[in-house]
Amino acid sequence: MKDEPRRVEVALGERRYLIVIGRGLLDDRELLRDCVSADEVMAVSNETVGPLYLERLESAFAARRFASACLPDGEHEKRLESMLPVFDTMLVNGLSRDCQVIALGGGVIGDLAGFVAATYQRGVDFVQVPTTLLAMVDSSVGGKTGVNHPRGKNMIGAFHQPRAVIADLAVLDTLPDRELRAGMAEVIKYALLGDRDFLDWLEAHIDAAMARDPAAMAFIIERCCRNKAAIVAADERESGERALLNLGHTFGHAIEGARGYGDWLHGEAIAAGMCMAARMSARLGWISAAQRDRAITLVERAGLPIRAPDDIGPARFREFMARDKKNRNGELRLVLLRNLGDATVTADYDPRALEATLEAVGHE
Repeated sequence: MKDEPRRVEVALGERRYLIVIGRGLLDDRELLRDCVSADEVMAVSNETVGPLYLERLESAFAARRFASACLPDGEHEKRLESMLPVFDTMLVNGLSRDCQVIALGGGVIGDLAGFVAATYQRGVDFVQVPTTLLAMVDSSVGGKTGVNHPRGKNMIGAFHQPRAVIADLAVLDTLPDRELRAGMAEVIKYALLGDRDFLDWLEAHIDAAMARDPAAMAFIIERCCRNKAAIVAADERESGERALLNLGHTFGHAIEGARGYGDWLHGEAIAAGMCMAARMSARLGWISAAQRDRAITLVERAGLPIRAPDDIGPARFREFMARDKKNRNGELRLVLLRNLGDATVTADYDPRALEATLEAVGHE
């Protein structure tokens, strides 16, 4: 007997939407048609995911006007120039402002296609169909869309909420191991920033999760989505609490930028960034050495980097960190740990702890 899909609501009033989680959802034509109601459909994917799953969408919407674009795979494609062929396809096919965009892919496609939807004819609806663990637990939820700039990560974009998120767990069967590990970085993030019970559960079940146990994966994705949905509902545009979701990201984005987007996967950079945040929190005396080591050990058990590359010096880190969107009035704000499961966004820290953390990159 097929399990019923799990459903999580993102409560945003009239713009509320559902995250649907289950196996075989890409074959559920009724669900797809309920989530994508427009007569004109534009699917955006990449050259890795598209050949695997795009045909299913095209078949589901055979009775409607359907167009698609497949971009090259990789973080380096998350740029303004990559949006142009998508716009070209939409315009050549005469898609109106009543069309809907489907983002079929991981975080890069989700962010880019969402930004296309936010800007095509000043905004059209879109649906997220994430195909990586990282996208399912994090980037597909919450309406952050955009692209990178050579001088900073996600510097060009818009808040544009999807109409639905369809997370088909079956697509994780084809996900490369490296991508699975990268997704676990965001999973660990939720446990460290505000869900102590989930942290305990992860420590007990991380091996099952890394072995792709179906029950463990379903639980993880639902738990992370519920955590993010609650934060987004309380702070849609990141004016306060939502900034906690950037645990490890200020350091991690600097790693990505310094290494030229794509050398390290996003989740790998965030993993190292979370370890840097844990080490700095311990230097400040906010968490104990045992708590620091507990956080770092969980990251290591997921097969993720626990150290940043040693070829990025303090000056290079500061260059990229100075452009972080959390900064206010020239102050560098960081997400640090007051406890495991208790994060805070602050510029009120001893700068010597930051300097020591940057000086120790690659060596601890």
